[in-house]
Amino acid sequence: MKILSRIYIALIFFLLFAPIIVLAVFSFNTSGSTTQFAGLSFKWYAELFRDSVAIKALQNSLFLAVTSSLIATVIGTLAAFGIDKMRNRKLKGAIKSVTNIPMMNPDIVTGVSMMLLFVALGSILHLSESLGRTSMLIAHVTFNLPYVILSVLPKFKQMDPHLSEAALDLGCTPTQTFFRVELPSVMSGVVSGLMLAFTLSLDDFVISHFVSSPDFVTLPLYVYNQTAHEVKYSMYALCTIIVAAVLVLLLLINFVGSDNRKKKSKRVIKEV
Repeated sequence: MKILSRIYIALIFFLLFAPIIVLAVFSFNTSGSTTQFAGLSFKWYAELFRDSVAIKALQNSLFLAVTSSLIATVIGTLAAFGIDKMRNRKLKGAIKSVTNIPMMNPDIVTGVSMMLLFVALGSILHLSESLGRTSMLIAHVTFNLPYVILSVLPKFKQMDPHLSEAALDLGCTPTQTFFRVELPSVMSGVVSGLMLAFTLSLDDFVISHFVSSPDFVTLPLYVYNQTAHEVKYSMYALCTIIVAAVLVLLLLINFVGSDNRKKKSKRVIKEV
């Protein structure tokens, strides 16, 4: 049974990572072919940095991901705080259910509904362009919010309520208590929600496809538009860079988290 379980796990990892490995290998292929490997070269990486349209699409994606994730994290953290403080259980359960709707809806439903909303608002307000950078930012914040709330709300539930009560008894205002006691206690959930929102925004295609405009194209839309003709091999290089950047970020976060846990354990040992 152990051999079968190991084979099963190895097969799963192979299916998950084989496409990424193939992508990375062929990003260095000199011949620019997926059937013939002619040698290692940085040709496609050099071509990538000469492609102004691809660089602009990458900049748009990063701007959208950073901005929407930060806004969603701030709003989601405050929303999780408000939901946690509710005393009416029925109202609390109803708000939780409504909050999860964007997360449970198919992306195509969310994208079409937002497109119709923005077009309707544009006609009512007599806007020349109802779709573009602003509409994509609002859409990304909307579908990121449930994931941030889902990451932060359990941390508020795990927090000792006596900490905030003690801070209030010692003279802190509710605002000072939130920033000095409650927010640091749930910071791990806030960071997790921020990372999740950033990843979802950077990766999104379906919703962006419906609320975008030709003037503001993100990287997933740019790659999709190429599939109608022929995908440039410089896109292999770009995807490899993104995967490597995400991998380095995850490793840094894991190392920082492990260092923090070691420091906390040492402090506990010293106190004991």
